[in-house]
Amino acid sequence: MANRDRNASVPLDSVSKAIIEQLQEDGRRAYATIGKAVGLSEAAVRQRVQKLLDQGVMQIVAVTDPLTVGFSRQAMLGITVEGDIDPVADALAAMDEVDYVVVTAGSFDLMAELICEDDEHLLDLINKRIRALPGVRRTESFVYLKLRKQTYTWGTR
Repeated sequence: MANRDRNASVPLDSVSKAIIEQLQEDGRRAYATIGKAVGLSEAAVRQRVQKLLDQGVMQIVAVTDPLTVGFSRQAMLGITVEGDIDPVADALAAMDEVDYVVVTAGSFDLMAELICEDDEHLLDLINKRIRALPGVRRTESFVYLKLRKQTYTWGTR
């Protein structure tokens, strides 16, 4: 999904949206159960899900809570780039600690979400690895103090 052309829209009918909603509630829900909820056979649901996966419309993944698996520091990093943005975005996307990279318009050229073990890890990542990337002119850190909402249910309503 991350490499899909974001400008290529995939139209979704109401049944595909209902299937996605079922999987957003429980990514392990059985196709037979989904079929009953949306009015399709198990085989038809399986085909629809595979098509949605192949088209890059969705992914089925396990989402962890970083705090419970040893990553107590999260931050959003605004990055100003001198020159071509793409090499910096690619380098950020290749870093294990970076789980989200977006090209933006406004005060920053890029925004990246960082997930680190602690403040020392965050400092090392920003100071020694990200600021050292060719083209990075300036960074601004937004350290997360408390997560109030995180949802994965958008996109079907």
